[in-house]
Amino acid sequence: MEIQQRLLEISTLASKMLRKNFGRGPENCQAYWRPPFMVITIRGFLTPMEAILLENGNRDAIEFSRRIVMNNILNQLKGALEAEFDQDVQAFYHDWNYERNTGMLMAIFDENVTVGSDGGEMFPERLPLEQEVARISLLVQKTPEITEAYRITPKIYLVKRTGILVPIEKALIAKGYEQTLLVTKDELEKSYFNREGRFNEIFQQKVADIFVDWNLNDDNSMLGFVLA
Repeated sequence: MEIQQRLLEISTLASKMLRKNFGRGPENCQAYWRPPFMVITIRGFLTPMEAILLENGNRDAIEFSRRIVMNNILNQLKGALEAEFDQDVQAFYHDWNYERNTGMLMAIFDENVTVGSDGGEMFPERLPLEQEVARISLLVQKTPEITEAYRITPKIYLVKRTGILVPIEKALIAKGYEQTLLVTKDELEKSYFNREGRFNEIFQQKVADIFVDWNLNDDNSMLGFVLA
């Protein structure tokens, strides 16, 4: 099956899963493939209840409820992707921009599947993007031990950070405060990346969205950049 047809089917499946679990589906759901990554961008996905919570300043409540439901959806989607590509999915990440009503799902496969890959790793923005993400990370917590940038499409970039947790965060995780930490980190880090980052200069284009999620158990994080 051609890769574009596969991506169309995955986009449709993800949209159906969101509709089934949230009671409504997104206005737009689009999958992109650049091994070993798959990215699914989402637009127009805010339920009426979430809209009311957002209007009343209850963003944290949306974050908590979405994470619970999305964990179930991503487990199902993980199985579908592994069956489709005959490869294990190493990790899944997701994040949302409630004000713009957009979102991103990011999957990392265990092996570098070559279907549809351009085989290239270097691109002009890579080094300055990695350096800027590391600089902003230091303002919030610490410089990552490893920072790696990837271009998925001319409009979508991913950055993986490894080794980002400080001792106090690890202690909070050990005491069971993982969800509270995730919500707090999401708000804090995204505010810094949006306010302090020089990403428009690096890409020489306006950045429409910055998404951030973490795998606290493995001490890593994924950032997604969507250009306007």
